[in-house]
Amino acid sequence: MELTTLTQLASELLGGLGIFLLGMKYMSEGMQAVAGSSLRRLIGTITGNRFFAILAGVFVTCVVQSSSITTVMVVGFVNSGVMSLTQAVGVIMGANIGTTITGWILVLKIGKYGLPLLGGAAFGYLFSRTDRWRYWAMSLMGVGMVFFGLELMKDACALIKETPAFAEWFQAFDADGYVGVLKCCMVGCILTMLVQSSSATLGITISLAYQGVISYETAAALVLGENVGTTITALLASLGATTNARRASYFHVLFNLLGVFWITLIFHWYTELVLWLVNVDVAATVMQDGTATYPNTTPAIAATHSIFNVANVLLFLPFVNTLVRLLETLVPSKEFKETPRLTDLDVRMLDTPTLAIEQSHKELERMGDGCEKMLRWVGELRDQEQQDTSLANEVIRREAALDSIQDEISAYITKLLSGTVPHLVADEARRQLRMADDYESVSDYVADLERFDRKLRRAGLRFTESQRQGLDELNSELLTYLESVNTALRQNNVNILEESAPAAKRIRSTIKRFRRQHLEDLSDGNIPPSVNVAVLASLNAYVRVLDHGENIAESISGEK
Repeated sequence: MELTTLTQLASELLGGLGIFLLGMKYMSEGMQAVAGSSLRRLIGTITGNRFFAILAGVFVTCVVQSSSITTVMVVGFVNSGVMSLTQAVGVIMGANIGTTITGWILVLKIGKYGLPLLGGAAFGYLFSRTDRWRYWAMSLMGVGMVFFGLELMKDACALIKETPAFAEWFQAFDADGYVGVLKCCMVGCILTMLVQSSSATLGITISLAYQGVISYETAAALVLGENVGTTITALLASLGATTNARRASYFHVLFNLLGVFWITLIFHWYTELVLWLVNVDVAATVMQDGTATYPNTTPAIAATHSIFNVANVLLFLPFVNTLVRLLETLVPSKEFKETPRLTDLDVRMLDTPTLAIEQSHKELERMGDGCEKMLRWVGELRDQEQQDTSLANEVIRREAALDSIQDEISAYITKLLSGTVPHLVADEARRQLRMADDYESVSDYVADLERFDRKLRRAGLRFTESQRQGLDELNSELLTYLESVNTALRQNNVNILEESAPAAKRIRSTIKRFRRQHLEDLSDGNIPPSVNVAVLASLNAYVRVLDHGENIAESISGEK
């Protein structure tokens, strides 16, 4: 009988936990897909204002339903240099508050509707015609799985109460004194580290308290420990990251450790305050299938979690700068460049596709800026009597760097597309792959322009004054065109193809006029063959730069 009970307990507890975790994943992915653009705008507007950063952390965590995802995301942003350490600290503090929403979701007494909700949402997920409704259905399906998994775990915990051996083992963890509180905190911390989800351990804790296997005080102490255990995810994510990224993850650990330390000193007064605020009797029982249950423990545990995190943020908010300085002292900067890569792309971001695609978008903007600089430098070099060798070499180095950046963007987007991503993100990713290839091609042809000029100089030849003027005019027009395309990329101006069409037509006319004039000048017989080849090759390079610029404009407009 004991073995049968143990098997049933393990099956229901593991099955319930698995469904719960899968539900959290679906709920998170669905909400990310639905609110992706909002998340991108929010992250992009985070400033040094710590209050706004905290609110952003709360909102993002409520949407993605995981403080671990938010903190790993923050570590990725800091690692890539997109976010400063001070901004990251605010978002992490907000994430601690946002993660408490899970407890309040579980307070809703709709556990018995979890299975119907799951079934109904599954039909919506399978038969929705639009992505938006499909991802809303995925979110609801996740909610249904969360509640169904919680019901299974509650049933499993009822078996624990009926098995004396298990019941006695759980009684060993009782928050009846300071040592007992610390012991329970440690258990909650270790369990969360193993499961890698504070929401899952919160669900288990609520299930145990609901069935009366553990007291409310013990559950409260476990929840405090879970706050520390959840920091392991960001800590693991910071391995091999930059110094600032490691500081951000260490702040998460330090913040939660200090918070748990001070709250355990006043633990019993704190739990009494929580019960007074929520005004519930945790000892009140409700008979369910002939077994006494304690439903009032659920809101009490959720309130314990929320009030602790809010109080912790308010307490440490004035000392943010002090904590940042402390972390800078404890984790000193390295004297050498910390990453051999040219881009700020971080694989940690791939778990949040809507934000990952924003990272690669920023790298495309960098490629566009690089091409602009190269085109400007080529114009300057062509007009110099004595060529600036260091600037000419910089053109070649920048072209090689853009080659590498394209390789890194392509590898990053390929990894992103290998996972499950929303259709809108997948379409954007494919457009970015095309644009990265076009920008790299632009850099190739611009570098060729410098090589043509350098080759002539080595032969003791130069473009004539009129040829330089014509090429400079062409260079200036193409630079203006490329700047407008790059601006459209930054602003996501989908009308750029139509708006830039007159300029592109004018540039093509200029190229044709220049080529016609050059061919007429050839009849004079005063143009050396090497110069003739360089002029025609330069014109062809400018044509190709314009072609790829138009390709980029088409991609931004969604035409390709």
